[in-house]
Amino acid sequence: MSRTAGREIKRIVISGYYGFNNTGDEAVLFSMIRELQKRLPGVKIRVLSHNPAQTKRAYGVKAVNRWNPLAILKAVARCDLLISGGGSLLQDATGPKSIAYYLAIVWLAKLFGKRAVFYAQGIGPVTGDLGRNLMRRIANRVDLITVRDHQSYMLLHELGIKKPPIHITADPVLGLTPEAADTAAGQQVLCRAGIAQLNTGNGERKPGGQAVVENPFVDVEECPGMVDRPLVGIALREWKGLTGYHRAVAAAADFLAERGCRVVFIPFHFPEDIAVGREVARLMGSPAVVLKEQLDTPRMLGVLGRCDLVLGMRLHALIMAAVMGVPAVGLSYDPKVDSFMKQVGLPVAGKVETVTGEELVKLLAEILPNLANLRDRMTGPVADLRRLAVQTADLVLNTIGK
Repeated sequence: MSRTAGREIKRIVISGYYGFNNTGDEAVLFSMIRELQKRLPGVKIRVLSHNPAQTKRAYGVKAVNRWNPLAILKAVARCDLLISGGGSLLQDATGPKSIAYYLAIVWLAKLFGKRAVFYAQGIGPVTGDLGRNLMRRIANRVDLITVRDHQSYMLLHELGIKKPPIHITADPVLGLTPEAADTAAGQQVLCRAGIAQLNTGNGERKPGGQAVVENPFVDVEECPGMVDRPLVGIALREWKGLTGYHRAVAAAADFLAERGCRVVFIPFHFPEDIAVGREVARLMGSPAVVLKEQLDTPRMLGVLGRCDLVLGMRLHALIMAAVMGVPAVGLSYDPKVDSFMKQVGLPVAGKVETVTGEELVKLLAEILPNLANLRDRMTGPVADLRRLAVQTADLVLNTIGK
């Protein structure tokens, strides 16, 4: 077992955006726990969570309420190592509170003389004076920083963070393999959503007679026709009150449906993302499915693995599709989407502020006949990123063991 400051690493506290029903962040936690437990058998992991009971059930680890100062104080005081990450924790795009919270946890750990690391984080944007000052004061005191992309690395240098070792690795979720997927459970999720019944007009009727099947939880033992038509998964989120991209995606989804594809909207932040899926489905002239189940990491991988193509705003929808070897098209609301898609050689359709249906349809028309080529193109980069992702845990334990 690794040691730090002469002590074995027996207790780790993980701080991040956990317990909020965000599939991407939960997949990050799932991946980190797996890699740490592989290297440290018997290690006791405690997670700061919005929903401690849910986190404890999901991962078999201890969890404390992230809003309870006394519980946090006790957890950090008793740990040997604080891990902050991964995901996009250190940013102020959503306001200054987020970055202040996560850096306060790190500051507390250093006050107690604990080792602290950033684990494969995506840094930024950090534009406010408060966030930039806190980053310089606190991030320079951690023992190791690993980031998931080059842009994060460059931003740290711009902010004046130069004291700890900084390594570029990859998002922890890229360390997963298709074997982590629960393929059978993923197929049953699609069955319950009515995928196999889509051609029968099952579900709510819209003006004009189109059917929108929104997870009626039909008890289906088998799904005839599950593989007879291509399946396209779409993972959207609301963003800054914009609605123009809703119509653009609806036009693209109709284009896909007209060419024989089944379209399923997949919520990654539950239940918030259901609403945008419903809205886009209602703008369509063709049938569509909106999933309404909350999925853990293995089942989400199972669902994405059944897809032939994924169109995603959500970064981890794109990452998890890549893990399953499924080609994807990005719709950018944040530079992190562009960065990842560039890494794996896959296209970005445009930015949510300006994308049009015509642009999306044109891109899809170009790539649909070439999905096999896209799949081949991404294989090498995804394998390289997988190796980097699993090295993050080694870097952490090697550094704190010095």
